[in-house]
Amino acid sequence: MQISDKHVVSMNYTLKDDQGTVLDTSENRDVLRFIVGAGMIIPGLEKELHGKEKGDKLSVTVEPKDAYGEYDESQMITVSKSQFQEGLDIKTGMQVQAQSQDGQVQILTIKDVDDDNVTLDANHPLAGQTLHFDVQIEDVRKATEEELSHGHVH
Repeated sequence: MQISDKHVVSMNYTLKDDQGTVLDTSENRDVLRFIVGAGMIIPGLEKELHGKEKGDKLSVTVEPKDAYGEYDESQMITVSKSQFQEGLDIKTGMQVQAQSQDGQVQILTIKDVDDDNVTLDANHPLAGQTLHFDVQIEDVRKATEEELSHGHVH
C-alpha cells in the first residue's frame, strides 16, 4: 500500500542538522505514527513520503521553508523579570511556556537576561535550519473513520 492522504504511517526516523548532530530519533522508542494530510509532521517530510511503501528507507533533506520556517528576528520579545515566578533561576537557553491572547500555549527560549529584563525568542528552536531525516517506513494502512474524525492515530 502506498502512502497518501488519510493513511496512517508508522516509521522510524533519525533527524540531524547540517553538522550531522542527531537532534531527535525514534531509536529505542516507539515508532512515530501519524495520519498523512492531518498536519502532524512538517510538510517537507510528509511530501517526500507520498508514494512510499512499507519497508522503504529514504533520506530526506528539508529546507526551512518546508519545516519550521525561516528564522524571524521580529519574534524576539523583551519582558520584565517581574513577569516570571519569584525565585526562578532564569538562565539563557532555558525554555518557558507562555499563553497567547487566544489561549494557545507557546514555547519560548530565553536568549538573554539582565538585571531587569528577559529577552525571549518565540521562533521554533529549529527555525532557519535545514533538517536531514533518515526514515524507514514500518507500516502503512488506511486511517479509520474514527481516527480521521478525532484527528489522531488510535
